[in-house]
Amino acid sequence: MTHRLVALSVASLALLAPLIAPAQGLRPSTGSVVAASVEPPAASGLAADYIVAVVNSEPITNNEVRAATQRLQQQLAQHGRPAVDSRALAREVLERLINEKAQMQQARESGINADEAAIDQAEQNIAQQNQLTVPELRRRLAQQGTTPAQFRSQLRDQIVLARLREREVDARVRVSDLEVDQYLREQQSSNDPATQQINLAQILVSVPDTATPVQLAALQARAQRALVRAQAGEDFAALVREFSDASDNASLTQGGELGLRTLDRYPPLFLQATQNLALGELSALVRSGAGFHILKVVEKKSAALAAMTVTQSRARHILLRVSPQLSEGAARDKLNEFKKNIAAGKANFADLAREQSQDGSAAQGGDLGWASPGMFVPEFETVMNALEPGQISEPLVSRFGVHLIQLMERRQASLSPQEQRESVRAMLREKKLDETYGRWAQDVRGRAYVELREPPQ
Repeated sequence: MTHRLVALSVASLALLAPLIAPAQGLRPSTGSVVAASVEPPAASGLAADYIVAVVNSEPITNNEVRAATQRLQQQLAQHGRPAVDSRALAREVLERLINEKAQMQQARESGINADEAAIDQAEQNIAQQNQLTVPELRRRLAQQGTTPAQFRSQLRDQIVLARLREREVDARVRVSDLEVDQYLREQQSSNDPATQQINLAQILVSVPDTATPVQLAALQARAQRALVRAQAGEDFAALVREFSDASDNASLTQGGELGLRTLDRYPPLFLQATQNLALGELSALVRSGAGFHILKVVEKKSAALAAMTVTQSRARHILLRVSPQLSEGAARDKLNEFKKNIAAGKANFADLAREQSQDGSAAQGGDLGWASPGMFVPEFETVMNALEPGQISEPLVSRFGVHLIQLMERRQASLSPQEQRESVRAMLREKKLDETYGRWAQDVRGRAYVELREPPQ
């Protein structure tokens, strides 16, 4: 099983904003922000609702955009970010809702759905991650004006989108042994044996391919104004929200940061512009095919490949595969019965795994061996990571079926050469997944008919 990070949808993030960390934020959108006709959140009262966009005949209303915008404003405030211009944020939210709507439509056409048991599991996972019970989570959301039905509807959409992306994106990505070998050779041939990592933040002023010389000059002047203000010491994150068109690279809540990554995951143009900069310093304007960039060095880090250490987990599981003869609900009920019998001392986990589990680990009593982070799919790994040694999970659903997990032990371990290869493979695959997802999402958006509407007069 391979690792895949799936971000929360726009609406789900908006609902959960006060409960989750910024790292669980929006998946980068793939289109440029359009000139949307949306109004910022009203100071008081409810404005009349109206349609602001239609995606393949399905509407997006002004109140939908308002609600998501307000939640994101709350998240920014919670994390100490300066206030964001409501109109700019509303345009960002609308564009992402359009992308999400187009993907949901494709999912429905493909017959992808999420049953109540999967939604129950997702709700339980979110409650556990925030150290809450499900009733406590619902009370917290109710205080923010979100009903359980609304929350579960957003979770349903999130699960459907995740399953669509797994099918349409994950299946396309493979990393060969030759690619792993090439990466390792490049690291070994470097003058510095350490792997250099860097985190850059950027402001991007986009330049359309069809820009006229007059438009190009105006956009360059706009980028220059942002650079001057950044050099004068203004808050970079605030300037990102005011000037940047880079909605496909970083969410507004992350100050334009592109994330700590190895140098080979940045464009050579960015590295050339920042190679001699110290932490906190700014580049000059950088011109690329996308537009004008202003880059800020946020973090630099070196990590020797040969000294990689990780927290490993050793777990065992019982897997029941869903089939016409065994529904997801029936598999969950069966595993719940197994768990009760184990807790009562009537059965042994390893014996049940040998008898019942429907995967290759059955012969070993379900033992999956020592696993490093990223070796399992995220829905499995998230639940496993929340367990204490000896603890048994609730039944959980993954793309492989329904699992019952018992964590056996954990340890800190240095990676063997083979494990390092697998770690490199996972890193290269994640890079490919990001690139493939971006192309796929852009293609889905491009095939959708989108009509933007003006507000009623």
